[in-house]
Amino acid sequence: MAEVEAVSIKPRLLREDGTRLDGRRLDELRPVKIKVGVLKNANGSALVEYGGTKVLAAVFGPREALPRHIALPDRATLRVRYHMAPFSTSERKSPAPSRREIELSKVIREALESVVFSEQFPRTSIDIFIEVLQADGGTRTAGLTAASVALADAGIPMKDLVIGVAVGKIEGNLVLDISELEDEYGEADLPLGIAPNIGEIVLLQLNGVLTPEELKAGIELAWKGVDSIYKIAKEALYAKYIKAFEEVK
Repeated sequence: MAEVEAVSIKPRLLREDGTRLDGRRLDELRPVKIKVGVLKNANGSALVEYGGTKVLAAVFGPREALPRHIALPDRATLRVRYHMAPFSTSERKSPAPSRREIELSKVIREALESVVFSEQFPRTSIDIFIEVLQADGGTRTAGLTAASVALADAGIPMKDLVIGVAVGKIEGNLVLDISELEDEYGEADLPLGIAPNIGEIVLLQLNGVLTPEELKAGIELAWKGVDSIYKIAKEALYAKYIKAFEEVK
C-alpha cells in the first residue's frame, strides 16, 4: 500500500472584506496596555500588553557590577535577560534559555545601549529582566517596549524611550503589529525598535523577503504604530508619578 504524503494546509489570514482574522484593519494595532511600577522590589518595572502578548520587565540598578571583571571604567554595563516563561506558549517549553532567547537578549541590549546614558554610571551594572508571560506574536517588540519603560521608571537617563512594533506581510499585504498566526503563516516579519522623539531606528530585523519599496512602506507603517504606543507609554509614566506627587502633597 502506497504511503500518503501529509499535506500542510496554509490557513487564510484575511477575510473576504479585507480585514484580518481578529477583525483589525491592515494598519491597526492590537489593544495596547502599559502599566508602570508593578514590582515593589525592582528599581523600575513595567507590564506591557499587545493584545494577547503580555510581557513583564524589571530593572535593577545602577548597582555594583558583579562579578567585578564585567565592570567598565567609563560606563555602566547593561545586562539583558529575555526569557519566555514555560507557560507562555501552548507548546511545552524548557525553562532553560534557548538559542533564540540568548540572541534576542543581545539584540534588545544593543538597542537599549544606543539610548541609555550609561557613561553617567561607570563601573556599575544595570540589569534588565524581560519575562514573556503570554506569547501571541511580537514578543521581542513588546519586550523592548517594556524594558524601555521600566528603565524610565527606574530613573535611568535616556535620550528617548524605545518603542517596538512588528510589521508583517500576509497574502501580499503589509500589516501592522502581527499576531502569532500571522507571524507563523505570513510571508515576512519586520520587527523594529524606534526612538520616535529623536527619530532613530535602533532595532531592525527581517525574516522573509520584502522588496525595497515594501521595506520603505513597512517602516512608515511601523512608525505610525510606534507613535500611538509612545503616547500610551508616556501617559502610563505620567500617571504613576502624578499619583506619587499627589500622595506626597
